[in-house]
Amino acid sequence: METHGGQVERLSHFLHKNLLWLLLGSYAVAAAWPEPGLKARSVSVGEVALFHERVNLSLPVLTLAALLLNAGLGVQVSQLRGLARRPVMLLAGLAANLLIPVSYILGVSLVMDAWHNPDEVQNILVGLALVASMPIAGSSTAWSQNADGDLALSLGLVLGSTLLSPLTTPLALHAVGFMARGDYAEDLHELAAGGAGAFLAVGVILPSLLGIALRQCAGERRVTAAKPALKLVNTGVLLFLNYSNASASLPQAIARPDPDFLAATLAIVVGLCVLMFAAGWSLARLFRAARDRRVALMFGLGMNNNGTGLVMASLALADHPRVLLPIIFYNLVQHLVAGAADRIIQDGEARPPAR
Repeated sequence: METHGGQVERLSHFLHKNLLWLLLGSYAVAAAWPEPGLKARSVSVGEVALFHERVNLSLPVLTLAALLLNAGLGVQVSQLRGLARRPVMLLAGLAANLLIPVSYILGVSLVMDAWHNPDEVQNILVGLALVASMPIAGSSTAWSQNADGDLALSLGLVLGSTLLSPLTTPLALHAVGFMARGDYAEDLHELAAGGAGAFLAVGVILPSLLGIALRQCAGERRVTAAKPALKLVNTGVLLFLNYSNASASLPQAIARPDPDFLAATLAIVVGLCVLMFAAGWSLARLFRAARDRRVALMFGLGMNNNGTGLVMASLALADHPRVLLPIIFYNLVQHLVAGAADRIIQDGEARPPAR
């Protein structure tokens, strides 16, 4: 008779194997039935004040924190010490996370210069600027954990990019501000003066540290025994976050479609996302890194914290609502590309080696 632990492990493996289809299903449900997702986003347990800023402890923020808490539980302190002693790959990943997207946006601005609607180009550039300026997404740790990636490197990329965001976010926004024109450029330079330090601290840094502390208290054996359950929780939280984010974005894109603008935006966003995933894998290969570190760097570079970008854009760029579309698309596309990359990894490992 199968034990409860065996059932959890089988369910966790089944969900992980079919995660790409589950993600597509969550988007379809969000487009057809967004109301529960919108209500979930409005649920809040209160506010906290930090760094002279107030952070609303909404359900999406709490679920993001749960992902990072879970990731912290999977990190061995000895691995973090090793990462600190050999930080070259971490530093290279953080540098690539800033420089590659900004270079890509420069290329887009040059290629799109002849586009028939200059205002659409500016909307795309500003939206991409918000994507490029955000720290690495906390959800990348869930993908890395589910794919047996190096969690120390994965969490190090999230924490490192978050801690550096007071410096890197303004740099990216100013850089794209020099490529943009008119009031779009002014808005980017003004936005560069703002920050999201309190949100990142509450949603990313504190839960990660708490997870690491809980692992130390619980002990290695207990955490290892709970690994299938932790992966199961990761999958559930990931699907919920995707559904709730899509509930706030997909209906808007469907209600007022602009075919050529939507097609151009989607193509550019997919190009950036695929480039970042490929850059992570290639950079790790350049360093001749082991498979687990390649996985961590690939998911880290490919996924950005676009929830924060959406909030910043909706508040500071309310007069340009279409700048939200590139951020919305990237938020959706990055998980689809992550699911596809995860499936490719699975298929590659399942395939017997060539004789």
